[in-house]
Amino acid sequence: MADDRNSGNGWLEASLAGIAQTHIAVFGDFCLDAYWLLESQEQERSLETNLPLRRVRQQRYSLGAAGNVIANLVDLGVKRVWAVGVVGRDIFGHEMISQMQARGVDTTALLHTQDDWQTMVYAKPYRDEQEQNRFDFGAFNRLRPETIRALAAQLDRLAGECAAVILNQQIPAGSSPPEMITELNRIIARHPRTRFIVDSRHRPDQYRGAILKLNAHEAARLAGEPQAQDERLTGKQARHYAQVIQDRTGFPVFVTRGDRGMVVAETGRVEEVPGIQIVDRTDTVGAGDTVAATITAALAGGSDPVGAARLANIAASITVRKLQTTGTASPAEIRAAGPTPDYVYLPDLAEDARHAQYLADTEIELVCKLPNMHIRHAIFDHDGTLSTLRQGWEQIMEPMMVRAVLGDRYQNAEESLYLKVVDAVRQFIDKTTGIQTLVQMHGLVQLVRRFQCVPEQDILDPAAYKKVYNDDLLAMVKLRVAKLERGELESVDFQVKNAAHLLRALQERGVKLYLASGTDVADVIAEAKAMGYAHRFEDRIFGAVGDVKVEAKKLVLERIIREHKLSGPELVTFGDGPVEIRETRKCDGVTVGVASDEVRRWGLNASKRSRLIRAGADLIVPDFSQLPALLRTLQLDGRIQ
Repeated sequence: MADDRNSGNGWLEASLAGIAQTHIAVFGDFCLDAYWLLESQEQERSLETNLPLRRVRQQRYSLGAAGNVIANLVDLGVKRVWAVGVVGRDIFGHEMISQMQARGVDTTALLHTQDDWQTMVYAKPYRDEQEQNRFDFGAFNRLRPETIRALAAQLDRLAGECAAVILNQQIPAGSSPPEMITELNRIIARHPRTRFIVDSRHRPDQYRGAILKLNAHEAARLAGEPQAQDERLTGKQARHYAQVIQDRTGFPVFVTRGDRGMVVAETGRVEEVPGIQIVDRTDTVGAGDTVAATITAALAGGSDPVGAARLANIAASITVRKLQTTGTASPAEIRAAGPTPDYVYLPDLAEDARHAQYLADTEIELVCKLPNMHIRHAIFDHDGTLSTLRQGWEQIMEPMMVRAVLGDRYQNAEESLYLKVVDAVRQFIDKTTGIQTLVQMHGLVQLVRRFQCVPEQDILDPAAYKKVYNDDLLAMVKLRVAKLERGELESVDFQVKNAAHLLRALQERGVKLYLASGTDVADVIAEAKAMGYAHRFEDRIFGAVGDVKVEAKKLVLERIIREHKLSGPELVTFGDGPVEIRETRKCDGVTVGVASDEVRRWGLNASKRSRLIRAGADLIVPDFSQLPALLRTLQLDGRIQ
C-alpha cells in the first residue's frame, strides 16, 4: 500500500498548479442526466386513460458520462477543454451544448450533423428520495461512416494540441463502436507524446497504446478471470489483475475499488492507494467520471500515477457526497479536504481476522511494521480505552435519535418507516463512533430533515439535541460514580483490564501522559478523578469545548506536537475510536488500537478491531492484560526512571 506517512503536504498544491496549465480533449459518449422530481402525494387519474398522472414538481439537468468528465475537468481548473463527439438536433442536445459553453468548453468539435442521432439522456424520475424506473434516450444510435471520419479528423487535429485525451465509452451503441475504436488506435499511434486515457465500460480490450482506468470487475474480465458482479474482490485480486493488464499493455493501469481506494500498476511496481472514510450519505453516480477526469488532469499536469490516484480519491470523496446529481470537485473543495484526508487502511484485513498476525505467544495483533521508537509522550482516549463508565452510551443515543427523527409520529409510525429510521440511526452511530458528540448531533439534524417527519420549525439545533442526549447519559454515569463514592464498587470495576497499571508503568518510564476525549472537558476531569488516575495526567486532560469546529482529540495532538517538537516515533496513542488513530497516523505517530469489550472489560470486540484497522492502527490489543509484552513491543520494557 502506498504509505501516506512522511509524504509531505506539498504534493497537493503542486498537483493543482500543474492542472491549471493543461489542455485536454474528451471524446466519447456525451450524455445528459435528467432529474425529474415527482410529486409524492396521491395523484389524480387521467380522464383519457384512467391511469395515474405523474406530475413533475421540479426538473434539473446536468452533464453526464463524457459530459460529466468535461464538467469535472473544468471545475478542477484545467486551462482549456475540448469536447469531441456527437449530439442530436433536439432540446436535450441544445441544453447540453449550452451547459458546456457556459463552462467555457470549446464545443466546435461536438458534431450535430447526423440527423437520426438522438442526444443520449438518462432520465431519472424521483419520488421523495427513491429513484423510479429510468428512461434512456439514444440507446439505438449508430454512427455513420462519414460521421466516424469526421470525428476522427477532429480528434486527430486536437490530439496534437493537448497534453492528454480522454476516451470515454459507456453505451454499447454510442460513439465508440469497434470501427471507431480502430480509428482511435490510429490516432493514438500518431501522437506518442500525448497521453490517452481510456475509460471503457464494454470494450477496453480493443484499445492500443493507452492508459486504462477500470473498476475491479472490468479488470478481472480484461485479465481473463471474470468474476460475478456481486462478488467482492480483494486488494490482492485487484493487484494481480492490474499487474497482468499492465504487463500486457505496457502502460499504467488504474483499478478503482470504490470506498476501498485504488490500485495503480506501472512498470516495476504495483501500489494500493487507500480509500477515504465518508460518514455522510453518498451517491456514487458519476464518481467514475470524476476519477477519470482527475487522473488525466493530474498526469497531464506532471503528477506521477500514484499521485494522480491519490488526488482522484480525494476528488471522488467530494463528489459522492453530492446527492441526486453528477457532482464535481473544485480546487477549493479539494484543499478543504486536505492532503491527508481520513484514509481507510487495509479493508480486507479489517474484515477478515483469519489473516491477522500476532506477536509470539500474545493476543497483540501486529497490523503494520513498527519503526524504531523512543516514546516520550502517550495520548489516551478515555471512554472505552481506559474507562467503561459510559459503557452502553449507544443504547441511550439510539432511542434518543429515533425519537428525534420521528417526532410526534414516534408512537404511530408505520412499521416500515420505523424500521427505516432505526436502521439509518444505527448505521450513523456505527460510522461516527469516537467523534465529538456535537458533530454527531449535527448529523442527527440532517437525519431529521431527511425523513421529514418533524416540521422545519420544530427541529432543534445540534446543541439542544446534545443536551437531551447528555442529560440521559449523565444520569447513568452519575449513578455509577455514586456507587464508586459509596464504596459499593471499585474503580477497577469500570476499567479496561490493567489500564491503571499501564498508566503507572508509562509514567515510571518518563512518558508524559495526555487524556483526550470528545466528551465535555469538565466531565472528563470529573470521571478521571472518580476512576483514581487523574493525577497521572497532571494538567494534561482535554475534552470538547462546545464548538463543533474544534475536534478535541485533533487539537490535543496538534498542541503536543507543536509545543514539544515531536517526531513521529516519540508519540504513541492508545484509543478505541477511529479519530485518535487517524489523527496520530497523519502525524506519523505510533497507534495502538484498543479493541475492548466494554461489558466484560477484557477480551476482543471484533467490530472495534475492524474500525481501528481501517483507521490506521499499527497494533491491536483487546486490553492491557499482556502488559510486559506490550511494553516490550513499544521498546519501553527496560526503561525505568
